[in-house]
Amino acid sequence: MGGVKRKPWKFGAPKLTRFDVTGESVEAPRKLYQRIAARLAADIEKGVFAAGARMPAERDLAEIYEVSRPTIREAMIALEIRGWVEARHGSGLYVTNREHGSSKEEALELDVGPFDVTEARVLFEGEAAALAAHAITDQQIAELEEAIRVLADPSVGRPEKLKADRHFHVTVAAATGNAAIRSVVEFLWNMRNNSPLCVEIFERAEKRGIDPLAEEHRAIAEALKARDAAAARTAMQSHLGGVVRDLLEFTESQVLARAQSEIEAHRVKLKKRLSL
Repeated sequence: MGGVKRKPWKFGAPKLTRFDVTGESVEAPRKLYQRIAARLAADIEKGVFAAGARMPAERDLAEIYEVSRPTIREAMIALEIRGWVEARHGSGLYVTNREHGSSKEEALELDVGPFDVTEARVLFEGEAAALAAHAITDQQIAELEEAIRVLADPSVGRPEKLKADRHFHVTVAAATGNAAIRSVVEFLWNMRNNSPLCVEIFERAEKRGIDPLAEEHRAIAEALKARDAAAARTAMQSHLGGVVRDLLEFTESQVLARAQSEIEAHRVKLKKRLSL
């Protein structure tokens, strides 16, 4: 991923939290990927997808359940984590033969997914960067530059880079001088690191070499150093939008790799038949 330039990111309007008439927050409804995972699990239990059978292609499932392909990916990974389906190398995802029983709800409650977390980060951290541009100190800029140095150093291991990445973003939030903003950003990072679904997808992506890009962090730091709020907001949103795009490309590449392996297996099988 080193030296890769990302295209500008465009994002949609934020989704708002609901409150009741007393001002208390209302419990959020089950997330979309969880609802789709629940429907898939129910169909598995009904025998729509039989034990041992290969699951339909992602595109077909997206049409059947009338959702986006990224939602299907998150739902299938949720089911895979809890053992409802399993990946077979070069063949795709298959329904497992085990009895699911009372573990159904546990299989679906995997908290928030990485796309939701990163979309929220685009919203909050973009505005945090804009506010920080007016209040950031020289000491905080020095901390950002040190984090960038770690991210750019090829000899540094991934755990250290991820720690530096978090420190960079939390430092930007702290530079706003607003404790609530810093708490929100820290909360989103904790969610990223503690949600089983987030952890699973990010770990898979990291194993494929998807790392924080030092040049994108440098663009944020330069805008903050110049006290340019608009540029800081744009740089932060572009960076986090790139994270979303990397995740989309990574999860799609997994699906494509499985499909290509399956096609190759069919070719080999066909050649054997033709040679008889």
